[in-house]
Amino acid sequence: MKGKNSKCLIAFYSRKGNNYVGGRIVNLPIGNTEVVAKQIQELINSDLFEIRTIKNYPTDYTETTNVSRDELHNNARPELVDFVNDINIYDVIYLGYPNWWGTMPMGVFTFLESYDFSGKTIIPFCTHEGSGLGISERDIKRLCPNANVEKGIAIRGGNVQSAKRTLKQWLSNFN
Repeated sequence: MKGKNSKCLIAFYSRKGNNYVGGRIVNLPIGNTEVVAKQIQELINSDLFEIRTIKNYPTDYTETTNVSRDELHNNARPELVDFVNDINIYDVIYLGYPNWWGTMPMGVFTFLESYDFSGKTIIPFCTHEGSGLGISERDIKRLCPNANVEKGIAIRGGNVQSAKRTLKQWLSNFN
C-alpha cells in the first residue's frame, strides 16, 4: 500500500485519434487513458510515464482492433520507445491502459516484463466502453507474481472528463 513516504509512478498506455466512445467512432485529441492518468497525477502528485510502442497502430479504429487482436492471439510483445530510468525508486506503480480484447494492450505486457516488480504495489486503472477491467488484473498478477496487485478501477471512456471525483474516492483506499 502507498504510505506517506512511498514514491509513486503512473505508467500508462493510451491511444489518441479514432476511438470507440459511446457507441460511435470519435477523434480524440488526447486518449481516454491519458486523461485519467493526468487526473490521478493531479490528485496524488506522482511521476508520469507514457508507455509507447515503436510501431504505431493504424489511424483507423477498426484496423487497430484487428492488429491488436492479432497481437493478443500471437502473444506479441511490441517494442517500446523508451523505459523508466530507475524503476527501483518507485514503491507504487499506478498502471493505466485501455481494455483491448478483454485485457491490456500487448505493449503493456512488454512494459511489465521489462522490470522486476517484486515487493512493489501495482494499482491498475483502465478505460473501456463496457468491458471493465476484463482479465487484466489476472494478467498483471501472472506477469508480476511477486508484486502486490491491488483492486483496480475501470472508467468508461465516455465518462473520463467527469471521473475526478470517482478517482479521488478510489485513491483514498491507498493513502
